[in-house]
Amino acid sequence: MMEKEKFTFFDLQKDKEYLRRGIEISWESVRSGNTPFGALLVDGNGTILLEQPNIEISEKDCTGHAETTLMRMASKLYSKDLLKECTLYTTAEPCVMCAGAIYWGNVGRVVYALSEKRLLELTGSDPQNPTFDVPCRTVFAGGQKDIVVVGPIDDPELEIEAAAPHQGFWESH
Repeated sequence: MMEKEKFTFFDLQKDKEYLRRGIEISWESVRSGNTPFGALLVDGNGTILLEQPNIEISEKDCTGHAETTLMRMASKLYSKDLLKECTLYTTAEPCVMCAGAIYWGNVGRVVYALSEKRLLELTGSDPQNPTFDVPCRTVFAGGQKDIVVVGPIDDPELEIEAAAPHQGFWESH
């Protein structure tokens, strides 16, 4: 129970603010020739520690998803104790690979805007993003850590904002 109490700083309004920053990062991904995803890491005091656009295409790295890349950096810079008190914000529900990176990195809380199912509706059958129909909660539940998951955020306006970078991207890609 104590682990969840560490996150009393966060509230829905703050979560939405950080998700909107993640959406800005996803637009940066698109402008740099990558798929429209973005992630950021926020500590328990509300300080943004890291921001990461997707780099999969530009870096020719199949593991270059925003969340996995962010976790590689975070695990080099911060202790697992500190990461346990952090929240990873991401524009779309972490895929199986990214959920694994979050789990192994020891982040204590994940907040996302779009579900994996909604993402599939946006990407269709694009081979660049063959989504898994495996919720991140399922991945986390298979482990031994208590990771708090908030998402998808129930806000139609935020969903439209998070989906916007995807509109037309997958058809033209």
